[in-house]
Amino acid sequence: MKDLLIQTFSDHRILITFLHILSAVIWVGGMIAIRFATHPAMGVIADPKVRLERMANILKRLFTIVLPFVIILIGTAVLMAVGLGFRDAAVDPLSGAVIDPYAMSLYNTIHIKEVIWGIMTLNLFFMMYLRKEGQRALLMNNLERAKGLLSSIANFLVPLNIVLGIGAIFIGVFLRNAY
Repeated sequence: MKDLLIQTFSDHRILITFLHILSAVIWVGGMIAIRFATHPAMGVIADPKVRLERMANILKRLFTIVLPFVIILIGTAVLMAVGLGFRDAAVDPLSGAVIDPYAMSLYNTIHIKEVIWGIMTLNLFFMMYLRKEGQRALLMNNLERAKGLLSSIANFLVPLNIVLGIGAIFIGVFLRNAY
């Protein structure tokens, strides 16, 4: 399996790297657009129910758009992590001993990036759940509950993913230029 991943990355290095970067840009960029352009613009809608319904709809569309890119991002991350040979440069395959401390630090940095994207993915699924619950609350005319659920997405969860995503992108740039 490892040989297949290495060969696939070797054969399609530019495409895989492009899809990885594109996926990160669409995911993080979409959240930035929603949080800093769409969310404030929604404040001009006077009717709270209409405002909440539109926000729930916008979030549903965002999540529908970014979910395939999250999957692509994770797949390309695996191909890149194995294909670039960070572990092979850091650890002796027979003894498991560290053979290059610098390569080991890069290999550990990849794990940090993986954890960040993992947290972001879990957060995305949590936001999808809260949006769905907010939509249910709207259908039951429970505006307070809907507002609480949707506000937590806009005011905390999306900004959290934006910060984490920018950090992961920075780490990716660092890793790309570290070898």
